[in-house]
Amino acid sequence: QVHLVESGGGLVQAGDSLRLSCAASGGTFSRYTMGWFRQAPGKEREFVAAISWSRGSTYYADSVKGRFTISRDNSKNTVYLQMNSLKPEDTAAYYCAADRSMSIIITNTPRKYDYWGQGTQVTVSS
Repeated sequence: QVHLVESGGGLVQAGDSLRLSCAASGGTFSRYTMGWFRQAPGKEREFVAAISWSRGSTYYADSVKGRFTISRDNSKNTVYLQMNSLKPEDTAAYYCAADRSMSIIITNTPRKYDYWGQGTQVTVSS
């Protein structure tokens, strides 16, 4: 069983930066495509970014492209989400997730991910 733990959330002002981390234990981290999703109150969970297991290819939602950067360190079993130029609309609970399929296709569909963390709250004030 894979256990994912997010950290790094907090309360910031618009324009600030945050770096989220997601530490994995159990399983073989280097074989998982890792994704970040977010969910605001009253809204569905939405895709933010993902990084493939094979070549480290990345994929971003249009709403964060150019502001957020996903990366991974397989030696530390950790995936990161660097968030710059934060906006109030980025306010949400952020979740990391692992896709164990070893597919070459990076998916933005939550149901394709097998393991999920408990989430970390990001609040951006205007």
